[in-house]
Amino acid sequence: MIKLLSILLIGLAFESTGIVYLKKGMNQIGEVKVAGVGEAIQLLKVGITNYQIILGVFFQALFFACLLFLMSKSDISFLWPLTSLTFVFSTLAAMWFLGETVSSVRWVGIVFILIGAAFISYSEHTKKKDAPPPATAAGRVSPE
Repeated sequence: MIKLLSILLIGLAFESTGIVYLKKGMNQIGEVKVAGVGEAIQLLKVGITNYQIILGVFFQALFFACLLFLMSKSDISFLWPLTSLTFVFSTLAAMWFLGETVSSVRWVGIVFILIGAAFISYSEHTKKKDAPPPATAAGRVSPE
């Protein structure tokens, strides 16, 4: 389980990095006003030529690869709630790299996310393991 949690944390770091780059790229582009198809195409052209947005998409793709791997190895009811930790990572990244201010109400929300993640992680530790098949008398396989 330590390996899975490590991959999850690495994936969440990738996602938070991607979010920071996407935000920086969008700040460079400026306010988006899409009123029609032409403006949407122009925005797409500007977006795919902005290196910050390209890096953001790259890091988001790395997160997605980690997520696909984790989905193949663990229960969604365990994994998906833990991805909420990205809100914690992203908030910290926004403070450090974007200079955003986080209100006390948002910090309370982050504490609730951390508490929820702790409960989910604890539930995985207490989950019953599959019992080994029962042995027959004298260790022989019963005839069929």
